[in-house]
Amino acid sequence: MSKKDVYIEKLKSQLDEWSVEIDHLETQLRKTDAELRVKYESHIAALKVKREEARGKLAELQHSAGDAWLELQKGADEAWEAIKKAVAEARKKF
Repeated sequence: MSKKDVYIEKLKSQLDEWSVEIDHLETQLRKTDAELRVKYESHIAALKVKREEARGKLAELQHSAGDAWLELQKGADEAWEAIKKAVAEARKKF
């Protein structure tokens, strides 16, 4: 397995974990009162946007040829760091 394949599998796995966590937070949100729900719905929406950005970066990596993926790796790392922080913040708030 190439370094690119290992890197992509790592990202896929982490993205799957975050998707499960976002779904869990969303389920918890549904159980809260209306006032809190309104307050935190925007946080969940922001997490979903970051998740889609991360999926986009992953797709770019998957479709890159040769060593071009190395150039895309920085953008993917930045997207992953952003969603990682957003999920951690959401965990604290919920």
